[in-house]
Amino acid sequence: MTISTHVLDTERGRPAAGVRVEVYDSTGTLVADGLTDEDGRIRELAETDGGVYRLVFHPPSPFFKKVELTVVLGEGHHHVPLLISSYACASYRGS
Repeated sequence: MTISTHVLDTERGRPAAGVRVEVYDSTGTLVADGLTDEDGRIRELAETDGGVYRLVFHPPSPFFKKVELTVVLGEGHHHVPLLISSYACASYRGS
């Protein structure tokens, strides 16, 4: 199972570069981390077994210091994007 992500700054209408993203397994162990590139992407964030994972984003926001998503991931590839602005955020299951 693999994970990628994309962080978009919807307030400014551009990718969010340099955002730290961490992946923790169900025991709370850090299994992967990285920084988004100039396109706001981490193409190969993690490669691990399926299960429950917590993705922690540290966006450049005056309000959000971190955004955490707990997701259930099966076999295959999973793309977990984050849309962020100063005072709002959203995510969805990407393709």
